[in-house]
Order: sequence, then structure tokens, then C-alpha cells
Amino acid sequence: MKELGLAKLGPSPDTHVPDRQHPGGLPRSRKWKLILLSLLIVALVLASVISAILLVGLRTRASGAPLGRRPTQAISRTCAKARYPDLCVDSLLDFPGSMAASEQDLVHISFNMTLQHFDKALYRSSGMDYLQMEPIARSAYDDCMELLDDSVDALSRSLSAVGGSGSPAAAEDVVTWLSAALTNQDTCGEGLADARGGVKDRMAEVLKDLEELVSNCLAIFAATDGGGDFAGVPIQNRRRLMDAGGGASKDGTVDGEYPEWLGERERELLDMPAAEIQADIVVAKDGGNGSCKTIAEAIKKAPENSNRRTIIYVRAGRYEEDNLKVGRKKRNLMFIGDGKGKTVVTGGKSVADKTTTFHTASFAASGAGFIARDMSFENSAGPAKHQAVALRVGADHGVVYRCSISGYQDTLYVHSNRQFFRECDIYGTVDFIFGNAAVVIQKCNIYARKPMAKQKNTITAQNRKDPNQNTGISIHASQIVATSDLEASKGSFPTYLGRPWKMYSRVVYLLSYMGDHIHPQGWLEWNGDFALDTLYYGEYMNDGPGAGVGQRVKWPGYRVITSTTEASKFTVAQFIFGSSWLPSTGVAFVAGLST
Repeated sequence: MKELGLAKLGPSPDTHVPDRQHPGGLPRSRKWKLILLSLLIVALVLASVISAILLVGLRTRASGAPLGRRPTQAISRTCAKARYPDLCVDSLLDFPGSMAASEQDLVHISFNMTLQHFDKALYRSSGMDYLQMEPIARSAYDDCMELLDDSVDALSRSLSAVGGSGSPAAAEDVVTWLSAALTNQDTCGEGLADARGGVKDRMAEVLKDLEELVSNCLAIFAATDGGGDFAGVPIQNRRRLMDAGGGASKDGTVDGEYPEWLGERERELLDMPAAEIQADIVVAKDGGNGSCKTIAEAIKKAPENSNRRTIIYVRAGRYEEDNLKVGRKKRNLMFIGDGKGKTVVTGGKSVADKTTTFHTASFAASGAGFIARDMSFENSAGPAKHQAVALRVGADHGVVYRCSISGYQDTLYVHSNRQFFRECDIYGTVDFIFGNAAVVIQKCNIYARKPMAKQKNTITAQNRKDPNQNTGISIHASQIVATSDLEASKGSFPTYLGRPWKMYSRVVYLLSYMGDHIHPQGWLEWNGDFALDTLYYGEYMNDGPGAGVGQRVKWPGYRVITSTTEASKFTVAQFIFGSSWLPSTGVAFVAGLST
């Protein structure tokens, strides 16, 4: 068959065709073949040259210096402050106007560029809603959509504030909102880590570089604003007390009891008996007198983006509703109950239900100015179902006053922004106060419960991931005690003050009482030596049988605080800048160290 095939193709190799039959000495067909071959070789050479140029260009872009476009001195100096300098250079060079911008202008441009990346990511992510997803992936996706939307809002406000007055309060706002946007992306990633399927990979591509872009904004702004650590304490020393003004006392309180950022109406509301308050919306399980039967109905009825305080009075009863949420647009809502154990919000979701920790909260609030007073929040899932949140707060200027918050693992999720808890009872076992807000917990009772067999109790798990975030957990003038069931078996279940969830975890205990259920070493590792030299854990003048520091851990990041100046950095006035916003809420607080 091969031979027949060759015969069909033309003359055999031995067949001779005289050259003289073709003028010029070469057969016409061979001449054209050589011409075509020459053209092909030239084309291949040109293609190789072009490919080499493109490859060099791509490699140059990856190193932060695109071909033909070198960064200006202003860009180089600005990006030298960033945690991801190559990404900073690359992204700024791609943004219109950056090549002619000053360093000050580049701060604004970096915010604007990052906001546009988030807008694009939110748009692209929304197109995935139609995809089929298993329950955990759907939960993680929904979380990411909510968190992306919140981040777009935080970045928009930051961009507006950057061009504002430049006051200490404005600077603190910017750092807070950028810190929250960075936390949002971390939370989104945590949820997706447990998901499977195509949506995980597609979301990873959409979210690529977002965390690093926000981190760069935070680092550039902090450096430009003059922030920095002091004596090893990772906290911006740009934080200064605002002028007291009005009738404020030296410690930032009004008339010796309330902070100046609480308005007169809110101060009255926090003192008045619930029955005497003229509520905007009333919730009662029987639905009488024009009231709402459910808290969800009341939240829906409340106005959006209101600068006026909306009062929702929730009468005594047990309200078991599915994942109640005060969204970002529901601003300045104040929930008032009839007291701990009387007005009870409860739920039973846990990670055992194939959902994210973020999604398990019985009650969640992300609308700025959220206040809850005289209520109980609980998650009834029990210890065997692991992570199960009773209350999650991501509201900026959030206040929780005289409330009970109970669960086991992950009871109270202080997710992000600035928060204040006063005279609350908080119950749990593993990591039961966790998150990455800038939060002060003052004059509260913190109860460790009996955990499951072979478990250890850890009160805090703080997840500060970036050294420029202004976040951490400050526990001030509180009681750290054991419940009766743990008290009877505390020898078998050690309780620790905290463990580092992320690299720059930050927790302090100030002037608090500690029971003898606290393990002598005080703090627990997360995983080997992870974060032990980058965390900041501090104790200042605590008392009680569990407060002895003689046998505490010897980690580089742990310290016994002896300086009042250092300890004061974690008070209401300085850590959450509370003297500028708490007076308007009406909650009593101590601005400084005094108890």
C-alpha cells in the first residue's frame, strides 16, 4: 500500500527531469516553494522578536516597572510605604493621572483606584448568583457579597474623608473604615476556604489583590498621617484626645458620668425605664396596639440611611427568628428591651448546619450607630456543634448596654469598626469573644462555662491581620469569672485569657478581677510559635487569684504593662476615640483608666 501511495504522489526519487526544461536553471515549482519558505522564515523570526518583546514587557510589569513607563519619584516614594510595593507601583501606573501626581495626590488616587477595583469585583461577583452551589459555598458566597458591598461603602467614605479637614477624628475614621474593609475581605476568604466547587475558584480570581490593595492604602495613609508604633505597641500614636468642649470633664465624660459624644436625648433614653420611652416602633409577640409581631418586621419598617435615632422597643418575650440582621443601610437603630432574661433573642444555627461562622449569628448588626439595651442574645446550638454566634456586631459606633450574650464556642463576634460594651454578661467556652473590631468591654461580667471533654476555654481570639489596623480587644474594669458548672470542675478545664487567631492579634486586660479558673500561664498558643513575636498581649494592674503574672508566658509579644501612658492607649478615650461619639448614645462610660 505504501508503494502504491508513492506512485500516486509523483515521480520516484530516481526519475530525472532535465533542468534545461525551465529557464533560469530551477524548476518553476521549486522556485515558488523556496520563496514561500523564505517568507515563512521571515514571519517566524518576526513573531519570535515580537514574542520576546512582549515577554520582557510582562516580566518588567511584574517587577513593578512597565516597559516605557518608569514610576515617577512620587510614585516610588509613595509605594515604598506600602506593604506590597510592586502591586502598588503596578496599579498606580495603570491609573489615569498618576504620572503627574504629587505624593499627597497619590494618597487620594490610591484610594480611588482601590475603590474601583472593589466596584468591579462586586459587579463580577453578582453575576455568579445563578450558579448551583452546595450549602457551605452558598453561605460563603452570600457573606462575600454582603462584605464586598460593605467594603465599597467603607472605601467611599474613606475617599471622601481623605479630602476633608485632616483632623485627628477624620484620620481615625479613615483608619477605622480601611481596617474594616480589610477585615471584610479576610472574613470572605475564611468562608470560601471551607467551600468547594467552581464558585470558590471563580471568586478567588475576582477577589485577587483586593486585600493587598486595601492594606497598601492603609499603610500609605498611616505613614502620610504620621502614624507609628510606640515602645513596641502596635497602635497609631496619631491618636490624640479631642478637645473636651462643652461641659466635659478632664476624662472626657459629661457631668462626670457620660462621654461628650452622647447626645442629651440618647443619655436620657439609656436612663429612662423602657415603659416611659416614646418608641418609634414597638415589637410584641401578641401584635397588639399596632405593634409588630416580630423583630424582623420592625427592622424592615425602620427607615434607611437615617441620621435620626429610631427607637425600637421590644417587649418581654422569647423571639426565635431566623438570623435577624440590621443591615448597613439601617443606621441609628436603638433596640430597647424589658431587661436581661425578659426580652430574649435566640437562635440555634451553627457551622454543623453547613454554614459559615459569620452566618450563624442569632442577631447581627452592621448599620452604624446601632445600640442595644436591656436584652438577651443567645445561641442555643450547644457546645457539640462548635462555632455558633449569639451576637455579631460590625456596626461603627456600636453600643451594647446592660445585655446578656450567651453561647459556647464563638459567642460574641466583634467583627469590625468601633464598638463599646458596658455592664453586659458574656458567656462561652472556646474563643467566645472574637473578631477584629476596635472594641472596649467595660464593667462587664465575662463567664467561662464548662466546655466539652478535652477542651480548653479561651476567652478571646483576636484576628488583627495587618500591623496598621487600629483594632483589638480591650477588657477594662470587668469581672473574669467562672459559671457554677465550671467552678465545680475547673481543675479539669483550664481557662486562658486568649490565643492569637491572626499574626498581629491584640488583647489587653486593664484593672479587671480574674478568678482562680485562669491558668497561671494566662495565654495559649494557636499553633506552635505562630504570631508569638508579632502579637500584643498586655495586662495592667488586674487583681484576683487568677491575676498573678509570675508564671505568665514568656512570649516576645506579651507584656506586663507598668506605664499608665501605655495602658491609657487602650481606654475608651484613646482606643476607640469614644469621647467624640459615645456621648450621643447616652451610655455611661469611663473614658480614662479610672474605674
